[in-house]
Amino acid sequence: MSVPSLPPALRWLVAATSFGFVVVQLDVTIVNVALPRLGADLAMGTDGLQWVVDAYTLAFAVFLLSAGVIGDRLGSKRAYLTGFFLFALSSLACGVAGSGALLISARAAQGIGAALLVPNSLALLNHATAHNPALRAHAIGIWTAASAAAIACGPLVGAVLLGLFGWRSIFYVNLPLCALGLYLTRRAVPEKDQRHADHALDPLGQILAILVLTGLTGAVIELRPLGLGHPLVLSGFGVALVGTAAFVAAERRAAAPMLPLGFFRLPNFSAATVFGIMVNLTYYGVLFVLSLYLQQAHGYSAIQTGLAYLPLTATFIVSNLLSARLAARRGTRVTMITGALIGTAGFALLSRLGPESSFLAMLPAFVLIPGGMGLAVPAMTTAILAAVHGSRAGTATAVLNTARQAGGAVGVAIFGALANGAPERIVTGLRAASFASVGLLLGAAILAAGFIHASAKSRRAGAS
Repeated sequence: MSVPSLPPALRWLVAATSFGFVVVQLDVTIVNVALPRLGADLAMGTDGLQWVVDAYTLAFAVFLLSAGVIGDRLGSKRAYLTGFFLFALSSLACGVAGSGALLISARAAQGIGAALLVPNSLALLNHATAHNPALRAHAIGIWTAASAAAIACGPLVGAVLLGLFGWRSIFYVNLPLCALGLYLTRRAVPEKDQRHADHALDPLGQILAILVLTGLTGAVIELRPLGLGHPLVLSGFGVALVGTAAFVAAERRAAAPMLPLGFFRLPNFSAATVFGIMVNLTYYGVLFVLSLYLQQAHGYSAIQTGLAYLPLTATFIVSNLLSARLAARRGTRVTMITGALIGTAGFALLSRLGPESSFLAMLPAFVLIPGGMGLAVPAMTTAILAAVHGSRAGTATAVLNTARQAGGAVGVAIFGALANGAPERIVTGLRAASFASVGLLLGAAILAAGFIHASAKSRRAGAS
């Protein structure tokens, strides 16, 4: 089966929905290069700077499930436009912040806006292409490639803005970007929006979900600086454990649950979600360690590190686009398995790096790892969307992205702890993280082989 070309109207819609993901991902990477300047200007220590980054990630993860339900109930277009408005306003608040506390609060508000943007952009894509699985895979490949391009550009764009206009400009740049996103959405997305009033809000479920994800993410964030025995860390894990049990019990009893537990009776949905956790845990965990490796073990500057990542992110873009072609010809299962195995080979090569390794020695791993991930992620997302009823697309993608965010946070915490210390410790940690990633991605390939079906016609359970 060949990959169909996108009709002109759909091209505009793909551009509009991709733009939301671009804004979200650009903000993830653009802020990192400005952290030293933020610390100096706002008198923030390392812990404060960590929360500048983590407040965004935490709010993003916590509100993804709620955002998916809001989109299903009120309409994905309306929720998507609201996400742009909130992201723009909170970016303005970041730019004018006069203290670390205000900046952290505004970053959390950005995370809520991001949570509205990501699942609802995917839901809009799904609504527009649900009649044609090959077209949907092609559109999702472009969507993920656009986000990879934003990740690639973030460090360089941030460095340029920082040098020319100061750190506040890295937040102000979001204002014209959000304005363009609003324009594209109003122009490209049909006025008739799909709403499902029967998808009632679930206040108890949402409160418990926030407690679970806040407890888990907060404990993971503080695990490395405070240690496992610290009361705050233990309390966070305790809240997450008890909250999870309460959440499952509440969702079983709810007339209109926020998270339909029937999703997890669908083999494609469950397998693709666990697959996504493994991918994010390995990829983002090792990326964190690689930043330490390049800057502290090799002495790269922030700009040099950003340039070193260009082959990695460029390969991600190319493989995202190739994913649709492979999925159209061989199916999502083969594409996910192939991607996981290519990534496994890349992590195996990464484990061989030492303190004196040249950039040329790093390059094969920097190509294979994102090459595999870029093939697997669009296919995984397509498998999720194909497994559930179209009316549940926002909720389903929110579950997937929440799981992936949690996996990434755990990966950063665990792998970061392995590489915490002197350059020699960083090198040892990189090797350990790479070996762990090899095992996890092999497990992901086996999971896809056993549970992802070539035909995902199991929507009947997803609709309940």
